[in-house]
Amino acid sequence: MLKVGVFGVGHLGKFHLNNWKEIKKAELIGFYDPNDAMAAQVEEKYQITRFTDPDRLIDACDLIDVVAPTPIHFQLCEKAIRKGKHVFVEKPLAGTMEEARILVQLVRESNVKLQVGHVERFNPAYLALESVSLNPLFIEVHRLAQFDPRGTEVSVILDLMIHDIDIILSLMKSEVNSISASGVAVLTDTPDIASVRIEFNNGCVANLTSSRISMKKMRKMRLFQKDAYIGIDFLNKKTEIIKLKTPQDQDVFAFDIETPNGKKTIALSNPSVPEVNAIRMELETFCDAILTNTPTRVSEVDGLRAMDIAHQILQKIKHNTINT
Repeated sequence: MLKVGVFGVGHLGKFHLNNWKEIKKAELIGFYDPNDAMAAQVEEKYQITRFTDPDRLIDACDLIDVVAPTPIHFQLCEKAIRKGKHVFVEKPLAGTMEEARILVQLVRESNVKLQVGHVERFNPAYLALESVSLNPLFIEVHRLAQFDPRGTEVSVILDLMIHDIDIILSLMKSEVNSISASGVAVLTDTPDIASVRIEFNNGCVANLTSSRISMKKMRKMRLFQKDAYIGIDFLNKKTEIIKLKTPQDQDVFAFDIETPNGKKTIALSNPSVPEVNAIRMELETFCDAILTNTPTRVSEVDGLRAMDIAHQILQKIKHNTINT
């Protein structure tokens, strides 16, 4: 059984605590949080030990779960890795590219596992496509959220859009060719809304829109590939596939349309969406990777790649703002 310590017990940290208490492969040793009022509430509700010295908690654990604000990811992760502890860290991997590269190198030189909390990889709507061949030529993404002060220590790119960047990079078998972006800081000091276009060497184009100042919530990704359209609704946990019908498409709703090239039969299906808790699944798979010494589902390299594209986007936005 793996001994676990949680760093940061704010809104998301409490979700992690709830899930760690139900994971049989793990024993929750305690938590660290500098907020005395928050810590007192957690101690009373969860009946777990509060550590006031981060080093003592790290020493008492096999793995640490970093759900603290992004600016302190690096110092906690670096300290744990140097002590030979496994690390689960919420996205983004670190506060700066330099910090992220150092962490990747430290993991490479150590005998520990690190997983980045890109939780949408474990979203049931996305998992429903595990058996589907995905080779998109055009991708359209809208991730919209109502304003919440939480997470605003970083831009909307690193707060929200990075989820979609990570998924797109995991899908693509091609390198990025070019990036264009525009964004506006409305309520904070960093971009709160952004529109991005990423072109890949294989010709695929991804258009991404993220906002944390919207009136409604939306988390949708649309994939267009030869003979098929795939829609993923991360918020409502729904997936749909519209494609040209093949002999293998049995027991699906189908209809005919007339095209300049003759009649085509269209098949509409909604893949079965598994009933899973995404946060629990990502934490459990991390435990499995440690116990079986297998690769993590979202590695430190994945986290670095997503950060790299996110920071390139931020530089494009900064450049466009300066030259406006």
